[in-house]
Amino acid sequence: MGMFARAGAMVGALGLVASLALTGCGTEQKKNAQFVGGTAPATSAAPDASGTPAEPGTPAAPSGPPLTVSPADGGKNRPVSSEISAEVPGGGKVSSVTLTTANGSRVEGRLRADGSSWVPSKPLKYGTRYTATVTATGSDGVTSQGTSTFTTMAKPKSVISSGLYLFDDKTYGVAMPVVTEFHPGIPKKDRAAVQRRMFVQTDPPQPGAWHWVANGTQAYYRAPEYWKPGTTLTVRIALAGIPLSNGRYGNVDRTATAKIGQAFEMKVDNATKKMTVYEDGQVVRTLPVSLGKKKTPSSSGTMVVMEKKESTVFDTRDDPDPANRYVTEIDFAQRLTWGGEYIHAAPWSEHVQGRQNVSHGCVNVSMANARWLFGKTKVGDPITIKGTERTLAPGNGWTAWSLTWSEFVKGSAVPVPEAGEGSPF
Repeated sequence: MGMFARAGAMVGALGLVASLALTGCGTEQKKNAQFVGGTAPATSAAPDASGTPAEPGTPAAPSGPPLTVSPADGGKNRPVSSEISAEVPGGGKVSSVTLTTANGSRVEGRLRADGSSWVPSKPLKYGTRYTATVTATGSDGVTSQGTSTFTTMAKPKSVISSGLYLFDDKTYGVAMPVVTEFHPGIPKKDRAAVQRRMFVQTDPPQPGAWHWVANGTQAYYRAPEYWKPGTTLTVRIALAGIPLSNGRYGNVDRTATAKIGQAFEMKVDNATKKMTVYEDGQVVRTLPVSLGKKKTPSSSGTMVVMEKKESTVFDTRDDPDPANRYVTEIDFAQRLTWGGEYIHAAPWSEHVQGRQNVSHGCVNVSMANARWLFGKTKVGDPITIKGTERTLAPGNGWTAWSLTWSEFVKGSAVPVPEAGEGSPF
């Protein structure tokens, strides 16, 4: 309802705090997400140095020169975000990686899709010694192996705070971006390294890309088009222990597995002051609306429902303009921006809905229509508003869809293939 004023920060090294605070509204929501991901890489039978097939499930006996493994043998104070890699000459590829602790316990993980490194499925432990054994096969069929024993660093004192706005076992709308948040923001020089540790897998497979908000406090991941209904999103923001150039380290890994539900979309045209509602691409209802008046216009652009509250209080007494200060009980509120724009019931404006804009930036609908919408929508459902006096500001809400795909990929810290990135594994 008010002008742009972000409330709440993502804080905490022990658990995710996702705060969607109502602007001037005195209520907020906190949730936690937990997920354990990753599988151990498979090994396959291969001939030993004499050409005799090995037992099934055992790695091939090395016959080529030793590999140089990273982290280097004898390395100390290595980040717990370390990945295992090796220099493989002659265009060869790593075929298996084994990582164990000093007591012989095996660490699970998997190779990246491009074979560049092997990623542990969980952060390594601080102050712990590990031994990595890497086996690779050259283009000539020669098998090589290398071993490295290294020790991780002590737990750092200076860390960033981070958040993931996605939660286990929840169902979201087709426009739900994967949203990460950082405090303080990630410096530009670190974003490529951080982005390579932000893993998204989709089932069925769909390409996607990351986009950083200018100050580095948020990054969004989306596909070229809305997600297919029924998609499963598996996300790991693997930042625990990753070193940054400002002397800080990532605090924790954030993980979640969630579903995408039925396609539900809202489109609002200021010219007609109508909202057209679609389910699975078919028009199901048209609703009269009242948008923001000229002094407090609604934002034009594509937004997503960020939060839903059946009842709440809008409190804008801290607004610099006395004319915009009020305390009002609100029913069926659905947040669209950090700046305070919502879809909500507005019985006081029903007599002008469909004809005149009188709100402070929100999408006003009748009590009956607000109740119906509230029962239909999910967090992540898209709403597009057009024809108002203000354009949606980047970062004012989950603005991943306010850009075309070609514009969106320009915000990635690493080059993006034309079709988008595939699965990292």
